[in-house]
Amino acid sequence: MSYVPPHKRHDHNLTPTPFPSFLNPKPFTPSRYHHRCNSKVVYAPHSISRWYATSSDSEALALVPYDSAFLEKMYGSKPLTLAVNKQANLVEEEERAVLKGTVEKVAKSLIKTGQHAMKERDESEDVKLLVVARIGKVLVAGDSSVCIDSIKNASMNEEGLNQPFKKRFYTNVSEEYIRDVEKLLVEKFGFKFEVEKERYCVKIIDKRQPDSTIQCKCTASHDGGLDLYKIERNQLRYMVTDISCVSKNFDLRIMLSTIKKLKNFDADVMNAIDQIISEAVTDSDIKGGLRWPLGKESVADRFVIVDTWQTKIKVLSTDKIRVKMRVADRFHFSTSTGESANEVSFRFSGLSEQLTDEGSIVDVIQGALDFIWENFLSQGSIGL
Repeated sequence: MSYVPPHKRHDHNLTPTPFPSFLNPKPFTPSRYHHRCNSKVVYAPHSISRWYATSSDSEALALVPYDSAFLEKMYGSKPLTLAVNKQANLVEEEERAVLKGTVEKVAKSLIKTGQHAMKERDESEDVKLLVVARIGKVLVAGDSSVCIDSIKNASMNEEGLNQPFKKRFYTNVSEEYIRDVEKLLVEKFGFKFEVEKERYCVKIIDKRQPDSTIQCKCTASHDGGLDLYKIERNQLRYMVTDISCVSKNFDLRIMLSTIKKLKNFDADVMNAIDQIISEAVTDSDIKGGLRWPLGKESVADRFVIVDTWQTKIKVLSTDKIRVKMRVADRFHFSTSTGESANEVSFRFSGLSEQLTDEGSIVDVIQGALDFIWENFLSQGSIGL
């Protein structure tokens, strides 16, 4: 009998589980070993995580259900997103003023965490320092009345919400939105095509180092397998700031992180990686785009596949901004669930090198967010 991967079996239906208590009774204290979800999202010891809204009028804010069959199945209920009360009269100039104040706070957080990132970076290692803005929606789950009260109280706090909620930044946008973004970048702003590529990513956990993920980046080989071209550790996040743009269709996430390219391994690790990659078979009919023969998803009961990604990426750029449009088909082995997502992110050239100059950083971030705010946060209004 041929092997059927877990996510194609008829009896693998995901049983919805109640979401954890909405409020965290303990203060958020990020550490190098703070993880979320299946992909081992890792925060540095001195990381900063904040959440702001573009309205200073707490009475104008409301939480409304967000439609996503995938998330509703995962959490057992519809997540919530921050919006404006129907009765509220939100003034564009007031919202832009709040955004400007938020930029100054983001700049301070970037400089503070950027200094830590540069101090902790080993000069002998191949480490990238990245500042990225992502398009998406800030989503929370739990009791809406408790949540909105906490948000309103936090609106008076200079530090915003320091992660009292179980929240996520959901980056999936529509195919139509992706097409509109590409058209606008090329035809109105003169962005040039940089690269278009298809890549696979296999994320592996070493049970002896469970607090870190090995990311194997690959291309499809001519024989239906994979060719390995890069090995990295998972991103280490130093700053994450979510901004709920309450009058818009989408929200913003600004993130400072590092990615370490790995070159030297002991023989056991390298042999395990080689075994897993050599046994992979590309298959566009299943989530994640990859499958393995029965029993080949792990090695020596030590190295285990946790995620697979099949991505199609198109990059457009100018001398200052690099925009990545990605279709990511993901599969999580631990839960036998997967989703295909369309994603847009902006990377600003040279920004990571300016993390010691607060005045310069404020100007660069303000210009970048103004560019995104005016052109890319309202689906349906993008166009020429």
